[in-house]
Amino acid sequence: MPRIARDVVFVDGVRTPFGKAGPKGLYAETRADDLIVRVIRELRRRNPSLPAERIDEVAIAATTQTGDQGLTIGRSAAVLAGLPKSVPGYAIDRMCAGAMTAVTSVAGGIAFGAYDVAVAGGVEHMGRHPMGEGVDPNPRFLSEKLVDGSALVMGMTAENLHDRYPQITKERADAYAVRSQQKVAEAYEAGRFQQDLVPMAIRSAEKGYGLATRDEPPRPGTTLEDLAGLKTPFRPHGHVTAGNAAGLNDGATGCIVAAEEVAAELGLTARMRLVDYSFAGVEPEVMGIGPVPATEKLLARNSLTMDDIGLIEINEAFAVQVLAFLDHFKIADDDPRVNPWGGAIAIGHPLASSGVRLMTQLSRHFAERPDVRYGLTTMCVGMGMGGTVLWERV
Repeated sequence: MPRIARDVVFVDGVRTPFGKAGPKGLYAETRADDLIVRVIRELRRRNPSLPAERIDEVAIAATTQTGDQGLTIGRSAAVLAGLPKSVPGYAIDRMCAGAMTAVTSVAGGIAFGAYDVAVAGGVEHMGRHPMGEGVDPNPRFLSEKLVDGSALVMGMTAENLHDRYPQITKERADAYAVRSQQKVAEAYEAGRFQQDLVPMAIRSAEKGYGLATRDEPPRPGTTLEDLAGLKTPFRPHGHVTAGNAAGLNDGATGCIVAAEEVAAELGLTARMRLVDYSFAGVEPEVMGIGPVPATEKLLARNSLTMDDIGLIEINEAFAVQVLAFLDHFKIADDDPRVNPWGGAIAIGHPLASSGVRLMTQLSRHFAERPDVRYGLTTMCVGMGMGGTVLWERV
């Protein structure tokens, strides 16, 4: 029987504060699954008109699916969060674009009619599960020269981008990073992040119990002078430093997406409408350029240009990766459309969770900018990919 695709809307998004990975970080003694459970419970609390049994799917991403990020975390987190046992769930992995892919996957199901409402998100505890933990790359990658050896080290791929685009100097990357820190500090001062941050109970054998209420990574007051002398760990006399790249972080994000007419039926607020999405592959050794072809495909398919896009949330894995995207589309480094509240260089990037952070922030920007019709969330992805989602004002 022929089906007509339904419009899909972003209803609500929340996240835990992001912590620094490591033995001294906020979540050093907190389980990864407890982070995502807290997010699911907060989504239910904030949307009481959504009956739990009306949730048709829970899709949760994690890059390292082992330990407390394993056991099909979408299903296990749904059970731990108190959802009815009739609500299914699954785990998903597209490295940094995990949560983004969780959203696009369930959105496809909603458009098709298989679901009405779904929860999608991601979690990454890089302190418990460092990037690449347990990975055994096939020796053919290097022996058959399928990829350059640098493709498996994200910082090296960023240095490769600096090589490819010499106009993106270290000084320019540092300047971008300073602006990101400044914008995050200003957004915190204005209370913008706090509206979608869910306080997270934490514990420490040394300090006892506490409550995480804000992101740990931001370094307000960062200056160009501070960044100029930082080490370049991926290459002697290189360009990539801890100051112009996202750190290693822990955190979880989640959102509710629904068919537009179902959201209206249930009294849920639709913050923005999903128009289309695109993923693209690039050479793994320059994975940071991934958002460019993904965005080009998306704009072409929808007969749009970058001039039609009023808001852009791009994940700041590395400053050079953002600047390569901006240069390609002839966007100024300080264009106000781009990351109005700053980005991952300051906030943090817990890999598979970051896509929904971008979406949640974009939905808030739409609320403040009634003049804007279209917005993008876009990010680079490890092993040479990029993903972009096109959103529209409801």
